[in-house]
Amino acid sequence: MFGKLKEKLNKTVSKITEKIYNKGEVKEQEEKEKEKESEIITTEKPHKEETKETKPQTEEPKKVGFFDKLKITKVVKKTLGYDVVLTEDDIEEVLEELEMELLEADVAYEVVEKLIESLRNQLIGIKISAKDDPEEITINALRNAIKEVLSQKEIDIYKLIEEKKSNGEPTVIVVVGINGTGKTTTISKLAYKLMNNGYSVVLAAGDTFRAGAIEQLEEHAKNIGAKVIKHQKGSDGAAVIYDAINHAKARGISVVLADTAGRQTTNINLMAEIKKVVRVSNPDLVVFVGDSLAGNDAITQAEEFNNMVNIDGVILTKTDADAKGGAALSIAHAIGKPILFLGVGQRYEDLMEFNVNWMINKLFGDENDDKIIEEKENIIREF
Repeated sequence: MFGKLKEKLNKTVSKITEKIYNKGEVKEQEEKEKEKESEIITTEKPHKEETKETKPQTEEPKKVGFFDKLKITKVVKKTLGYDVVLTEDDIEEVLEELEMELLEADVAYEVVEKLIESLRNQLIGIKISAKDDPEEITINALRNAIKEVLSQKEIDIYKLIEEKKSNGEPTVIVVVGINGTGKTTTISKLAYKLMNNGYSVVLAAGDTFRAGAIEQLEEHAKNIGAKVIKHQKGSDGAAVIYDAINHAKARGISVVLADTAGRQTTNINLMAEIKKVVRVSNPDLVVFVGDSLAGNDAITQAEEFNNMVNIDGVILTKTDADAKGGAALSIAHAIGKPILFLGVGQRYEDLMEFNVNWMINKLFGDENDDKIIEEKENIIREF
């Protein structure tokens, strides 16, 4: 997951760290040259007799063996001999390379610009002392830059549901997106998660256009033990959702999850209909489901849906197969709305709540740590 993005970011860390060490070594060499010049100027030339007498007392330089050289090399890599100050010239080439590599990873251009600008602001002019860890400083700068991009106002779905319940009303969530993103399956996963957290759920089969859409939702509902409110194929999707809301109110059901017909944003008539669905149902949340493998296309789709119906949050599907990670890094910033969940597999339980720190750790963590976490999760699922 996000392998290419992780590779590119860690490559940048290595390059900037190397620049810092190299600058430290250059400064160290300059300081030694100054010391030599100072010794030549301040030391008086000895008499021939004194030189003759003191010469035998001079110690021979200590020989440095092969293993001693290895130790010295190791120390040089881990310590910075002299304080250095990073300039724009030091890191500009590295940042230009990073800009191109992020674009290749499907990171949106405006997000790339924001990341690069943040890195410049954090690193240029920074004084790095001998006691600092250059690699840690570089990683923290990248972490902060990514956090700025991803940090949108969070939505606590569970808190929202509890507030609505206290007023005797269901929480209405309308799910939108184009065909093929896994919208209907994602609704079922979200229903499964909410039900496992103790909430009652009813599903509204608002996709009355796609062949087999109602049957697909019914099959999922049967598997997870949820009820479906449906009308005939080709009927008004807004009316279906309206009936589902009334059903939930009458029976004290906590959440209404409404499916809608997938539509391309270029289809003006269908996009106008989704506006009607949102207007009639007056949902608490409008959630866009996007395919993370679609990269920049997913970001463009989210922007267009947001312009049409004002999205509240995003669920990204197929992130377990997403090697690039561009959509996950870009989509929240592009529309100014948070990522709520990530689809990470085919099973109903494979929907995880999105967390900014989780993604940052995923990008900069050890692959072995990921494997350990995955093994633990598999063990838990078996039980």
